[in-house]
Amino acid sequence: MKIQYLLPALIAFQASASSIKPPPADSRETQVIDVAPVWSAHPVGFCLLTHAPYQFVAFYDKERRLTVARRDLKETRWDFTRLPVTTGWDSHNYVTMAVDAAGHLHLSGDMHCSPLVYFRTTKPLDPSSFERLDRMTGALENRTTYPRFFPGPDGRLIFTYRDGSSGNGNQIFNVQDPTTRTWKRLLDTPLTDGEGERNAYFDGPVKGPDGWFHLAWVWRETPDASTNHDLSHARSRDLVNWETAAGKPLKTPIRLDDGATVDPVPSGGGMINGNSRIGFDHLGRVTLSYHKHDANGNTQPWIARFEDGAWKLHQTTDWPARWEFGGGGTIGFGIHLGPVVAAKDGSLTQEWSHFKFGGGVWSLDPVTLHARETMDRGKKRHAAGKVEGSFPGLGVKIARESGTPDGSGHESFLRWETLGANRDLPREGPLPPPSMLRLHTVKR
Repeated sequence: MKIQYLLPALIAFQASASSIKPPPADSRETQVIDVAPVWSAHPVGFCLLTHAPYQFVAFYDKERRLTVARRDLKETRWDFTRLPVTTGWDSHNYVTMAVDAAGHLHLSGDMHCSPLVYFRTTKPLDPSSFERLDRMTGALENRTTYPRFFPGPDGRLIFTYRDGSSGNGNQIFNVQDPTTRTWKRLLDTPLTDGEGERNAYFDGPVKGPDGWFHLAWVWRETPDASTNHDLSHARSRDLVNWETAAGKPLKTPIRLDDGATVDPVPSGGGMINGNSRIGFDHLGRVTLSYHKHDANGNTQPWIARFEDGAWKLHQTTDWPARWEFGGGGTIGFGIHLGPVVAAKDGSLTQEWSHFKFGGGVWSLDPVTLHARETMDRGKKRHAAGKVEGSFPGLGVKIARESGTPDGSGHESFLRWETLGANRDLPREGPLPPPSMLRLHTVKR
């Protein structure tokens, strides 16, 4: 089927030279470049993509208009392209980008149980040539959420999203034909099936040091966030044939009772979607970080690790507090957990934050995975994490780099300030002024 194009009127313009702020003398920070003022009355995720010789930022500007900025990695000036999309108050409406093998940019976002929003460039690495397509495959594209692009095992571009709604949805995977530039289903069926009663919320797929693509998810019964349950995992070499970590084949679509469960946390047991993270330890073993309530009703962090042919569950620390959450819409997280990260020397760390006990980076015991100490977050995060605005309730939001780094030994991230989530509802009363979106580049 021929893909039909909707040709939007793009607005291309060029910024004046962006300001560069010198780093503090005691910081690892090497450069800070202003991008543009952005909306700050509610959080929406932005995208930073590096593909030499350029760096790209997709964001909503101060008037909530979808914008793509590009700069040459050797320069500080940005060129901007504005796309004909203005986002609402829904914090699900993040934006994501990728580059295919031919150098064409792909962008999707501003979706929450709504028709597919998808742009693609007609010229390699040129955001001013973005055109909107009204479809990928033309099927199951009217109730889309959670778009994500990533490279498949053969280098072809993969696009995944949820079809349906919270508590009743399925995960869809498309693959691009690099020759015809058309899309088709990677799988003949959805990857998971909630059987009309639930849906899966994913972290991944993530390719591990073992060569497998790993996928973790929790099931959710209703739009109420407290109904998440059953931490699950599957792995695949080709994203088509899936199995458990123990090697048991899984037929797609994967259902709740198919044997992929890692920890059978019950509904209401203190687990939430969006807070399960795939990591790998010093031996390359897969780990899943998450939280759940303990026997005393307190909310504790856990790490599941596949050891000697079975999943073993490790409680990281013992917090004397409960995070109570529930209801629909986007909510602010009282607890954040990062993945387990292995350093070259074999040490293990994990980022964390807690609504009562602060945050930082744990050093983990490599055998028990217990938190041994909280280390310094690193000087590069100190300046970026400090709120500059005076409007009450502002916090810092970070978007990490995706794509292919330029090989210079640096990494980049975006930083801006915004009020917290408001369950996807408009805020009344005074709103904060726009905040400056900044690109931070630091030495690794």
